[in-house]
Amino acid sequence: MGWQNLSSISEFFLLGLSEQPEQQEVLFGLFLSMYMVTVAGNLLIILAIITDAQLHTPMYFFLVNLSLTDTGLVSTTVPKMLANIWIQNQVISYAGCLSQLYFFILFGILEALLLAVMAYDRYVAICHPLHYTMVMSSGLCVLLVSASWIMSAFCSLLHTLLMNSLSFCAEHKIPHFFCDINPLLRLSCTDPFINELVIFSIGGVTGLVCVLSLIISYTYVFFTIWKIPSTQGKQKALSTCSSHLSVVSLFFGTTSCVYFSPPSTHSAPKGAVVSVMYGAVTPMLNPFIYSLRNRDIKSSLRKLIWIRKNYPPW
Repeated sequence: MGWQNLSSISEFFLLGLSEQPEQQEVLFGLFLSMYMVTVAGNLLIILAIITDAQLHTPMYFFLVNLSLTDTGLVSTTVPKMLANIWIQNQVISYAGCLSQLYFFILFGILEALLLAVMAYDRYVAICHPLHYTMVMSSGLCVLLVSASWIMSAFCSLLHTLLMNSLSFCAEHKIPHFFCDINPLLRLSCTDPFINELVIFSIGGVTGLVCVLSLIISYTYVFFTIWKIPSTQGKQKALSTCSSHLSVVSLFFGTTSCVYFSPPSTHSAPKGAVVSVMYGAVTPMLNPFIYSLRNRDIKSSLRKLIWIRKNYPPW
C-alpha cells in the first residue's frame, strides 16, 4: 500500500451508512426529515425562551445554549451527507474534513459541559432555593457558558492539529458519514499513539469532570427531594430534573459506546450507527424532551403559536 504525506492529500471519500444504491433515497428522506425537525424544534425552543420574559432565568439561558449547540452539532454532519447523496459524490476535501472534525468535536464537548453546568443549576435550585438568585447570577451564568465554549474550542483545536500531523496511506475511504476521529485514525499509516493518548487523557478528564458534576449534583438533589414531606412536592421537584436526566442518559450513553469502549469492540458499521444516535437522533429528541416535560416551555410555545396565528407578520 502506497505511502502519502498528509500535506499532499486533497480529498477523502465518505462511504456513508450504506453503499447500496436502492437505500440512498431512503437515507436521504430520513435524514432530511430528521434535520428539518431538529433545526425547527431547537429554533422554536430558542424563540420561545427569548420572547417570553418569564423564561429569562439561568435554567433557560443554559437551555438556549444547549439548543444552539444541538443545531450546530447536527448542521456539521448531516447537510454534507445529504449533499453527497443528492449529487451522488462521496468526496470531501481535506480542508473540509478537518473543518468538519473540528466543529463536531467542538459541539460534542460543549454539549457535555453544558449538561454538567445545567446539573449544577438544578442542584442550586433544589438544594438551595433561597440562595438561587444570588448564586446563579447573570455574571456566573455567562462565565460558565463562556468557559465551556473556550474549553471546547481549545480541545477541538488540539485534536484537529494532532490529526493534521498524521500521514495517511493511499486508501482514503472513510467508512462513515462524516469525518470522525476513530475512522480517521484507522486510516493513518503513522503511529497514532499521541492522538489516542490525548483522546483518552483530555477526553477522560473532561468526561470525568462532567460525570462527577452530574453524579454529585444529583446525589444532593435526590437526598433533598427525599426529605420533602409531601408527595406533590417531590413530584414537582422531580419534574424540573426529568428532562435534563433524559438528555444526559441519551447523550452520555451513546458517546461512551463510541469513544470509551475497548478497541477490540470497535467496528466501522457499529460506530457509524451509534454516531447517528448522538450526532443526529439526540439533537432531534432534545426539543421534544424539554417541551413535552416542561410546562413553562409548553405554555410559551402555545403563546408563540397563538400570536403567530392571530397576528401574522404580513
